[in-house]
Amino acid sequence: MGVDLRQVVAGILTITMFVMLGQMLHRDYFDAVQEKVQGDAHDIEFQGSRVAVEDGLVRAFEGGNKGPWMEDSHGLKPCWSISQSDEAVSSKGYVTFSLTNGPEYHVSQITDAVMVAKHLGATLVLPDIRGSKPGDEMNFEDIYDVDKLIKSLESVVKVVRKLPSHVSLRDIAIVKVPTRVAEDYIKEHIDPIFKSKGNIRVTTYFPSVNLRKSSQGAETDPVSCLAMFGSLELQPGVNELVESMIQRLKTHSKKSGGRFIAIDLRVEILEKKNCHETGAVGSKTCYNAQEIALFLRKLGFDSDTTIYLTQPRWESSLNILKDIFPKTYTKESIMPSDKKSKYLELENSEYENVIDFYISSRSDVFVPAIPGLFYANTVGKRIALGKPQVLVPAEISGTSGVPTNYISPYISKKNHLAYSCFC
Repeated sequence: MGVDLRQVVAGILTITMFVMLGQMLHRDYFDAVQEKVQGDAHDIEFQGSRVAVEDGLVRAFEGGNKGPWMEDSHGLKPCWSISQSDEAVSSKGYVTFSLTNGPEYHVSQITDAVMVAKHLGATLVLPDIRGSKPGDEMNFEDIYDVDKLIKSLESVVKVVRKLPSHVSLRDIAIVKVPTRVAEDYIKEHIDPIFKSKGNIRVTTYFPSVNLRKSSQGAETDPVSCLAMFGSLELQPGVNELVESMIQRLKTHSKKSGGRFIAIDLRVEILEKKNCHETGAVGSKTCYNAQEIALFLRKLGFDSDTTIYLTQPRWESSLNILKDIFPKTYTKESIMPSDKKSKYLELENSEYENVIDFYISSRSDVFVPAIPGLFYANTVGKRIALGKPQVLVPAEISGTSGVPTNYISPYISKKNHLAYSCFC
């Protein structure tokens, strides 16, 4: 049977059309999340360095480093000093408290408890750690270094490991205090209760998660600075785990000099929060994986960038981020396998929260996809460590943006509480 040449040509054209259509769809998908425009290469000024911009994206910083990375600043030094009037005074009364809701709250809770005990002249009892579920309780030493805490605070308040057996729980008054509690508040509202009952249990409430410096220009209490930035350290086992995970991330980041980005993005919280446009100006409050991917690409981070997510386990909604940045990891993929049974596979998530907080504090870049206390206290720790590159997401108009426009106001305006404690 003869072959009709016209049929053969028609078949070839049909196949070619399908191939071209597939290529167009593929480009449409990736171009939508990796937008570029053609343009002249030029330099801009950023944080005192020359930045090369080409095709609408930040390409390199002065010195040849690939991507819009900033160098760490010189570590700041503590500005506070403990005077004789701040030194510990013995008393017969005790202040007890618990650490709850994760490390971003622990920082504030330990600070408030120390402030109360100091200004009452009371003895502070080492706290326990409580999770979000009933029965989720841990000892302080399961996560933090007890000796470091006691030693660091010995000049301002006495710390004991346990409440003496002769003190009855019925003799302890529960007192709620606002976070960043001040000496005047303690004298007016807490001192009378302490004098009446002899022992109190402090619970901190958070009327605001704002950690900006006082607008009134008042100096931060040196005891507060010491408690917030000089008392909590991870116990050796947990610290070793965090260090090993950071090193794994750095190993994946050889092309960018061992640098990596940490993103606080948790799907469960994104689903619970009202992440639609809010406020008079219609500004967004949190960002999903696709929006974060767009944000980072427009700032010039290339596809080889290593990313750490605080998300506990992988979710399909994160796939778009991994499509653009293949080296995107959650803790389950970088934690040593022999550590997972203790730190990852328990129902209690306190270990996971602590790992997220300390990796986010140590990363070269931190991106908070969610507002709140995790963001605020992570920034505080990064200021103390000299790691200023905290990029707050935004919808970038056009096809590219300059990183300096998205540095956290806590840092660009130097209005974080940490700047009252470090200089």
